[in-house]
Amino acid sequence: MTLAPDAVRTMFDRIAPVYDLMNRVMTVGLDGRWRRLAAEAVVQPGDAVLDGACGTGDLALAGLKAGAARMTGLDFSERMLERARRKSSQVEWVRGDLLALPFDDGTFDAATVGFGVRNVADLELGLTELRRVLRPGGRLAILEITRPRGILRPFFSVWFDRIVPLLGKVLPGGSAYTYLPASVRRFPDAEALAALMRGGSIVALHTGVAVE
Repeated sequence: MTLAPDAVRTMFDRIAPVYDLMNRVMTVGLDGRWRRLAAEAVVQPGDAVLDGACGTGDLALAGLKAGAARMTGLDFSERMLERARRKSSQVEWVRGDLLALPFDDGTFDAATVGFGVRNVADLELGLTELRRVLRPGGRLAILEITRPRGILRPFFSVWFDRIVPLLGKVLPGGSAYTYLPASVRRFPDAEALAALMRGGSIVALHTGVAVE
């Protein structure tokens, strides 16, 4: 199941009220730790940092805690941004598209994306845009759900294909989480995403450095 960009935006507007709760449920409360690790992997004190596809802002807040001096959170869902703005006035919250970032080349020292790149219509273009707005030597962290191998595969299938959609249906707007398993299945696995960034587990953290 592939959704058009406008349909994805509408879906995220609809699930914004339950987004944080569903993240906690789907990750058994681990998503906060994963975001902290993603931010700490690339953010250095004094950095200007972009959090793309920021959702309700938790990864951007982790970037602030990691030492970002200027933090920008970008998302194309206004309903998500409304909730992000309630969490912090220290972040510049911007409505925009990851495929056409409204920033000059080399604006940021680091960038993060948490559980967002699998929803963009053109992954390679999204990575190219992130590279464009990073200065040479800038750092990128992508935190994403990925298809597991080995003993985790059966757990993944039961949890994401059956339990998560059922949990979503009991929350207002949460039925949109039936989209999650399909979006994960069509997303590149950890190795393929790493290859795209150059040119497992259920959650993968990929980091990269922008070259000249």
